[in-house]
Amino acid sequence: MILYEYPFNERLRTYLRLEHLFRRLGELMARSAALDHHFALVTIFEVMDVAARADLKSDVLKDLDKHRQQLASYRGNPSISEAALDEIMGQIDHCFSTLNTQSGKAGHALTDNEWLMSIRSRVGIPGGTCGFDLPSYYAWQHHSTEQRQQDIEGWVQHLAPLAESIDLLLRLLRDAGLPQKMVAHHGQFQQNLPQGRSFQLLRLRIDPALGLIPEISGNRLIVSVRLMQVDPQDSGKLMASTDDASFELTLCG
Repeated sequence: MILYEYPFNERLRTYLRLEHLFRRLGELMARSAALDHHFALVTIFEVMDVAARADLKSDVLKDLDKHRQQLASYRGNPSISEAALDEIMGQIDHCFSTLNTQSGKAGHALTDNEWLMSIRSRVGIPGGTCGFDLPSYYAWQHHSTEQRQQDIEGWVQHLAPLAESIDLLLRLLRDAGLPQKMVAHHGQFQQNLPQGRSFQLLRLRIDPALGLIPEISGNRLIVSVRLMQVDPQDSGKLMASTDDASFELTLCG
């Protein structure tokens, strides 16, 4: 099954972009090739660009505190495991504390590293990190795999509090949704959202064997899914499907 996600607000779009970048960074760091570590650095710079949004840290802290207050209200509920509640609240407290005590924006401390910033200033230039442009960076790429990984891990530590907080918030959000089986009749699906509830994320799972690609749109009142397929006459073009197809839909709020 292929999972597609659609965020309903700009804050969640930012969270999902950061999650995407942190996952990529984790994969690249674990590899041994110098080229992979180059793109790990590029990803670090991308995270810094996204995290430069002025209110991001404040939004994350507010969301963590909101979850903490909501979970605290479950104390004494016989249907809620106190041990599980303590565990998740401990994770929230840890993320809140580590992010709140970090000064400035995520990765701000890295801006004091002139060597890193010299690389950052050139990654947007096609071929701008060639050996003759940045000889010290070229030399670094010839260090041992272990040395490069150690350096990158040290730089990533400045981003870790944000990464952990984003991971926890998205996990809590996704766990709050209840998946349901749906059918798109003639390739079209539309559903009014329940009034009085605020949803932040739509998750759609569909069998790749169907060869269908969902185009999702929505707001606080309605969601719409149009299933597309590759045009057999032009593989670079999509065309609307007219077949009935089933998929799994989860609304998370």
